[in-house]
Order: sequence, then structure tokens, then C-alpha cells
Amino acid sequence: MFNRTISAFSHVKNILVNPRRYFTKIVADGNMDESMLQAFLYGLLGGISVLLIRLIGGATVTISSVFTAIVIIPVLAVAMLFVLGGLMMLLSEITGGERDWEIAIKGLASIFFLYPVILVLNSLAFNCTSMWVISLIVDAYILFLFYNISLYCMRGKKSDIIVVIGILSLFLITVYATDYRIGWFWLKNSGATLSCLI
Repeated sequence: MFNRTISAFSHVKNILVNPRRYFTKIVADGNMDESMLQAFLYGLLGGISVLLIRLIGGATVTISSVFTAIVIIPVLAVAMLFVLGGLMMLLSEITGGERDWEIAIKGLASIFFLYPVILVLNSLAFNCTSMWVISLIVDAYILFLFYNISLYCMRGKKSDIIVVIGILSLFLITVYATDYRIGWFWLKNSGATLSCLI
């Protein structure tokens, strides 16, 4: 158990500190079950974490909230893995990278430890300013990881990847600069978003 914990911390450290070294080691070996299980377990951890934060904050526990935490959020995590996998394949096609679905899924699954962290950070937002700060940091870091996965895992052309990430960044800037940000914030934390409307 202790060794697995150390291995998990090492995994996170490698992605945060040296993404190039980590992502270049990802290869297709015909085993995608572990990636799906990883996404589900991180989704479960995220759902339970958010539920505990709401409990500490004095929220009432309902059957619906428990069901959402232990079933809906983990299933959504797996669904998100495949949706992002499709986006990664499209990105790879545009940038001349690998056309291997398994590598895309494994690359994305390797960063799913961020899923519960993002859910918790979003739930900790308590006003409009904190929602802005958390949302900007999270979105910027996700784009950074997409860049690294596209470059080192999917092996796309660096110049093309920079252009695509630049376009995605411009899209996000447009969302933040217009009223569409309210809908984006609402998906993350409806309570904190309400303070942006006052």
C-alpha cells in the first residue's frame, strides 16, 4: 500500500515537473481497461470530495446528492475521457501526430488525477473573484497539459500544435470576455456564479 502511494505521488510529480519525460513513455499495449478504471476512480474520489466539502459547509445530504457523487460524477469522468480522446485525435490529425486512439486515451487518463482536484477547487469558489481566479488557472493548466500530450505523447508537429493551442486560447479568451463566461462558470459552481450576476 505504501509503495503504491509513493508510486502515485511520483506519477503526479513527473507530470507536473517533467511532462516531456513522462508522456514520451506512453505506448499502446492493448490494455485500455486500466485507463477507464482510472478515470472512474478519480471521478469517484472527486464526487466524494465535493460531497464532503458541502457537508462541512453545512449543506443537507440527500439521496440525490449521494447518488450524483458516487455514480453520476464517476460515469461522467469516463464519458469525458472518451470525449476528450476524440478531441485529442482531431488535434493529432490536424498537427500530423499519432492516429492511435489508445495512446490518446492513455495520455489523457494519466492526467485524470486532476479531475478531483478541479472539482474541489471549483467547489471552494465562494464569490465571483475566486471563481474567476480558479477558473483561469485551471483552464490555463489544462491547455498546457493538452500541449504536452499533443507534442510528447501524440508526437504532433510543434509549430502546428502551438497554432491549435493558440486558437483554443483565443476561444477561451472570447468566452471570458463575453457573457458566455456566466454559463461556463455556472457549470463549475452555480453558487459562486450567482455573485457574478449581482
